[in-house]
Amino acid sequence: MAAPAGGKVVYEQEGVFIHSSCGKNDDQDNLISGVLHVLEKEAEVIVDWRPLDDTLDSCTILYAGKDSSSVVEWTQTPKEKSLRGSEHQNSYEAEWDMVNTVSFKKKPHSNGDATVHANGESKWSFLFSLTDLKSVKQNKEGMGWSYLVFCLKDDIILPALHFHHGDSKLLIKCLEKYVVLCESPQDKRILLVNCQNKSLSQSFENLLDEPSYGLLQVGKLHRRKTFEVIHHWKKLKRDPYTATMGRFSKVTNYIFDSFRLSDQSTQRRPPSEMVDFLSDAIPGLKINQQEEPGFEVITRIYLGKRPEVNRREPVSVEEWTKNMDSEGRLIHVDSIKQMIFKGGLCHALRKEVWKFLLGYFPWHGTREERTNLQKRKTDEYFRMKLQWKSVSEEQEKRNSRLRDYRSLIEKDVNRTDRTNKFYEGQDNPGLILLHDILMTYCMYDFDLGYVQGMSDLLSPVLYVMENEVDAFWCFVSYMDQMHQNFEEQMQGMKTQLIHLSTLLRLLDSGFCNYLESQDSGYLYFCFRWLLIRFKREFSFQDILRLWEVMWTELPCQNFHLLICCAILESEKQQIMDKHYGFNEILKHVNELSMKIDVEDILCKAEAISMQMMSCKELPQAVCEILGMENSSATTPDSDTGEEEGDVMSHSKSTYQNISMPQTAANGKKDNAQQMAEVHRLTPA
Repeated sequence: MAAPAGGKVVYEQEGVFIHSSCGKNDDQDNLISGVLHVLEKEAEVIVDWRPLDDTLDSCTILYAGKDSSSVVEWTQTPKEKSLRGSEHQNSYEAEWDMVNTVSFKKKPHSNGDATVHANGESKWSFLFSLTDLKSVKQNKEGMGWSYLVFCLKDDIILPALHFHHGDSKLLIKCLEKYVVLCESPQDKRILLVNCQNKSLSQSFENLLDEPSYGLLQVGKLHRRKTFEVIHHWKKLKRDPYTATMGRFSKVTNYIFDSFRLSDQSTQRRPPSEMVDFLSDAIPGLKINQQEEPGFEVITRIYLGKRPEVNRREPVSVEEWTKNMDSEGRLIHVDSIKQMIFKGGLCHALRKEVWKFLLGYFPWHGTREERTNLQKRKTDEYFRMKLQWKSVSEEQEKRNSRLRDYRSLIEKDVNRTDRTNKFYEGQDNPGLILLHDILMTYCMYDFDLGYVQGMSDLLSPVLYVMENEVDAFWCFVSYMDQMHQNFEEQMQGMKTQLIHLSTLLRLLDSGFCNYLESQDSGYLYFCFRWLLIRFKREFSFQDILRLWEVMWTELPCQNFHLLICCAILESEKQQIMDKHYGFNEILKHVNELSMKIDVEDILCKAEAISMQMMSCKELPQAVCEILGMENSSATTPDSDTGEEEGDVMSHSKSTYQNISMPQTAANGKKDNAQQMAEVHRLTPA
């Protein structure tokens, strides 16, 4: 039989039979001989079985691999066949008996890939894409011919394929080139297809958990892995709900895991090729603005001396209560925000103050108004929680998106901050609350639902609130800020990376040029920092401090990008002095996790903001990123009122010098005066 057209055959086996009982005598199988192919076709892997005898036309089996939900429908066959199937559930071919209880019929106007007779009836044949494969079941050892049963997603079970000539294990080896197969804990005969390819995605959580993950060696890119990446992106475009920010994490995992080979010197992949790969994988992510049409180098700007910055002690309970009147209304909101920005909060205050910082409580409301708000929000929360709690198993079987959300949440919850006492151990109530809040958020925003990484944002909030309802609404407010990070189009991440590149170039064009010379100018290694706001870069307690400082929205918009700049600037000398290349930069930045001093970085980031805001010739693009009305700005430690011009509209009156200095930023001599090469958008 000729190989199917339109694809490269990577596996071919004749003598692969379907044992059909659709003939006149149901007590005896009809043997239908066919040829099994595995093909690489248009960045997909297709498994294709076709009968040798083209005249056979028994029960019609059709499956279109690209969109099974729109092509395949199930109809019951005569009752006696159904009974026969149920009587043999314990036999070694129970899977085939189950298939006998249904037949496949092609829906009208489908685009299924199936061979059709001239009279319009389909042959015995089927094909499917490996992206739709859920599991493979093997026969018991010593039980007749070896056979395999393919179970597809949506629990579609295809006819058992019997290998009369043996060699079914060769097919398994072939499939393992493209997917990871592992034994089911319940039945060793069943090989489960990993939820994603291992080299592409050992899950987002694994990426975040391991600071030195997989960057020991970066070498040659296998053809197989290239194929997997291209294939994965096409799959993501068809399935946005499981894609979302998975695009970035899969590429990162790919970088970290796929290049491990023994001889780094001879098998190193050129970094320029990796840049091309990233560019193709993440469409629209263009960071190096000097290469974009319309951007020209027109001037060099003197940023001035970088000031020294001091931190203060955390805001105390006494300081907080002094700023409240008898009705519980905050008196000096701006002053409170200043103090929080400069020193953070003592832990005893976080449960209350975070509700204000995140926007759950209005800053100027009374105590009674806040109590009434909590009552309304409690009712609203439990109404939403009841929605998913009341979904029966039968209903959930018909709601694939809810099933997917639940599956992802259960997997991630069991791996989120398990070393923290609040979440450690089995049957921990903290884990139950984490799960329930995330499930309820799916009801609150079903379009977004749950995306890997969101559990990292919720965990510290729940830890502080120690209350399900309050934690949920604070999380909702936080997700309002972070929503674009998790959207399928990744627009929020793209914008942040572009803005970060603009700021870093202003601060240190030489460093930017070096990164670009090492094909790292796209700053992709900062992705994890931005996606979950440094959650995996600092210790749990430091994250509480960092987040509450950033939530004040002082001293400017996008202060988190200046934190990125401060971290990169701190590592600049080592990266450049040791001539780190593409691979080493990725490894080095990834290994910074849990090694960064939060107070030191906050000092540096604040000093950078003051330096920029004091510059009288700040480029318009930078002013817009920082939320400044113009480039001449008063700063916290400057003589307010003597400078003409405004700081950002929302912080002009609030961001001023704070007393009680505790920690000073140790500025380097090369930071005292800086000349920045600036790119401005000019008409082409």
